[in-house]
Parts: sequence; C-alpha cells; structure tokens
Amino acid sequence: MVLAETGDAAASAAGNDAIIEALSVVKTYNTGEIQVRALRGVSLAVPRGDMVAIMGPSGCGKTTLLNCLSGLDTIDEGEVRIEGTNIATLSDRAKTVYRARRMGFVFQTYNLLPVLSAAENVELPLVVSGVGAHEARDRAMAALERVGLSEWATHWPAQMSGGQRQRVTIARALVNDPAIVWADEPTGNLDSETADEVMVLMEQLNREQGQTFVIVTHDDGIGARCNRIIRMRDGEIRGEERLR
Repeated sequence: MVLAETGDAAASAAGNDAIIEALSVVKTYNTGEIQVRALRGVSLAVPRGDMVAIMGPSGCGKTTLLNCLSGLDTIDEGEVRIEGTNIATLSDRAKTVYRARRMGFVFQTYNLLPVLSAAENVELPLVVSGVGAHEARDRAMAALERVGLSEWATHWPAQMSGGQRQRVTIARALVNDPAIVWADEPTGNLDSETADEVMVLMEQLNREQGQTFVIVTHDDGIGARCNRIIRMRDGEIRGEERLR
C-alpha cells in the first residue's frame, strides 16, 4: 500500500494521463440561514482506466464531489476538467449530451423509471444522444445480455429484485460505452452476496473494457476492491492510498 500525494501536487502529477482533474474546487450550499462549505478547495486527478473509491464519514462531501466532478452540480470556485475540457464552459444542453455519450451513472436508489421496461430504461442515454430507435434497442439488449438480464428486458423495475434492478442500472450506465462510470453507493441497498456480484461485474468491466470507475462508498470492503482510495473528511481530501 502506497500513500499517494494529495491536493494540487496529485492533480499535477497525473499530467496528460488524467481523464478527470479537479483544481481547488469549492462548493458552498446556502440554506438561507447558514452556509455549508461542502468542498473546501479539493484537488485531485484520476488517470484513465483507474478504479477509484471515494470514502469518508457521512456528510464529508463524497457525493457532492462526485456530482461536481460529473457536472451534475455546479462549483463556486476552481475548475473541473473531463478529458481535458473545462466542463463549466459547456452549456447545460452540451453537458447533458456529453454525459449521455461519455459517462454512465450507477446510484444506490437505481433511478429507474417505473413506467418503462428494463430495455427502455437502458435505452435512455442513447435516446438523449440522438441514436435511432432500432440501434438503441439493439445496443440496450446487448448491454442487458452483458449483465445477465437479457430475459428480463420486457419486465418493469417493480417486477425485479434489488440486485436485478442494479444490474439494469449498470447496463444503462454501459450502453453508450462510456469513458467514465460514476457510482454512488452502488451496493448500499443490496445484500452481501448480491453486492459481491455487482462488484465482480464492475471489476470485470474496468479490467476488460478499460473504463474509469469513480465509486463513492462507506464500505471498506468495496474500497479494498478498487485500485485507489481517496479519503475525505469535512469537505477536504485528507489522504490517498494506492492499493494496486
């Protein structure tokens, strides 16, 4: 286990190999009565093809960091670059299309639309990207087959177990062959056996497809399966460990 550099030094060290870069990122939430500094000058770099866990206690800024890095939320100060592009320079529409084409998302709560079948849920990023209906269905079926759910393509989310729903979410995250997959507590609602199956799937995809994974988790066992752990506390990165 190697203790890595933190802050600006780490971001600088990754150089041109970084697919994700954060430079002195600050995020403050104003509740009307108080201001909460969720991120306090966070800097980091993630090399292409890495599998990174962001860990820390509840309220430390893990999910806020993921949302700011992925462009789901804005930042107050600093800069976020994805594949060399400062995402703050993109319009809302351009960011939406970019996420649909180059990013995948896996959430603890699945975020599947209940009125759509598994295949229709998986197709959503392709529809946003402007892919034709026939191609979108073919790619959605291929993604469901990759996660072992091709026979469940016409089922609604309510007809599936938690593990199956999370596999549909992973299929949706993978259907556009993304450069980056963002996962926020992806095993949080799953039993230990199903959580292990989901992690095996993500590890396989990272190893065989070379996709970059950024995983927010409070689970030490999940963190230990990643290549690197970034530890946060009070809106700051307090340390990093390179595991492999």
